[in-house]
Amino acid sequence: MRVLQLCKKYPYPIKDGESVAIVYLSRALQQCGCTVSLLAMNTRRHWYGGGGPPEALEHYERVHAVAVDNRIRLWSAVRNLFSGRSYHVERFVSEAFARRLAEILQQETFDVVLLETIYLTPYVPLIREHSRACVALRTHNVESEIWERIAAHSGFAKRQYLRLQAQRLKRFEQAHLHDGDIVVGISERDVATFRAWGLQKPAVVVPIGVDMAAYVPDENSFEQPLSLCFIGSLDWQPNLEGLQWFLDEVWAPLLAPAFPELTLHIAGRNTPAWMRQLHLPRVHVHGEVPDAAVFLNAHPVLVVPLLSGGGMRAKIVEAMALGRVVISTSVGLEGIPARHGAEVLVADDALAFAEAVRFCLEQANQLVHIGRRARAFCEAQFDHIHVAEQLLEAFQAEIKK
Repeated sequence: MRVLQLCKKYPYPIKDGESVAIVYLSRALQQCGCTVSLLAMNTRRHWYGGGGPPEALEHYERVHAVAVDNRIRLWSAVRNLFSGRSYHVERFVSEAFARRLAEILQQETFDVVLLETIYLTPYVPLIREHSRACVALRTHNVESEIWERIAAHSGFAKRQYLRLQAQRLKRFEQAHLHDGDIVVGISERDVATFRAWGLQKPAVVVPIGVDMAAYVPDENSFEQPLSLCFIGSLDWQPNLEGLQWFLDEVWAPLLAPAFPELTLHIAGRNTPAWMRQLHLPRVHVHGEVPDAAVFLNAHPVLVVPLLSGGGMRAKIVEAMALGRVVISTSVGLEGIPARHGAEVLVADDALAFAEAVRFCLEQANQLVHIGRRARAFCEAQFDHIHVAEQLLEAFQAEIKK
């Protein structure tokens, strides 16, 4: 099977959830016998300036990148208010990307064109014009829901703007879910939402998969004084929002005074200046780390204080694959059916987070067992080859129609 994967960002370095989802799936498809090519937008925010594709993307038959300047600009954001269109979608409409897509489809034949996120559906008419391939829409989240949740935690003026944009994005999602031939959802919950919106096209749930062999747990960290960690892209609003809440409502008033030996380590790309200047007791801000697995293995507990977001958190899957203990909100665990007290710890408010950390300190001998159950859970649920095989079955069934 020949697959063309379209992405709204260049999926390298493989440090954020979207890149993990894109690369691990394509790699697994290739290992299952598919020939996979990539066409990605090379945006200012996720710019790749290498002379050729990095080694991590060598499984692709071809890698095409198109420079797209989709930066948020005040004037364009204001002007959009009077258009009735979704500004979130407008930013990914590119004539240069469309031209390159048309050229590729004219030169090569594909069985499947896989769109990574709803933001790429404006290109479906072009795909139909130049290809008879099955068009698959992979939805990483219910995108409008993310922005509805962000709006709910924003100041008045920002809240009004984001609510308007969330409404427009929701209308776009509802209108364009049917553009492809099959919808590939990250979680059962997301697909159920789409069905409630009226989705009639075939849909399959295919979670984020990881190469378990690439994640080797280091249990030595469980023998050291307890340290907490947070890792995630720090230019993504839900991560910043959740981390700020954790620092203000959990760390400073509850954890730091009660547990004087406890440390918190924060890592993530595009760390804002204000975070680098934090002067909180025993909080260490590392910025972008060269290897997320090494960072996670150094700390037995990962905190995921997400208040908004959607889809599925790849960093939780990676941490569980490494045998870490994850303390997360229910929002953070959406799409991951792990059990509180068995494979993860769930905390939905400040006091619950503090109690979960207290448990980790007082029951330290239990942490390694939670970590082992977490890894076994990942092996059963999120192995990338198994995930790819599920998707290929769905593709083959659709192509035979």
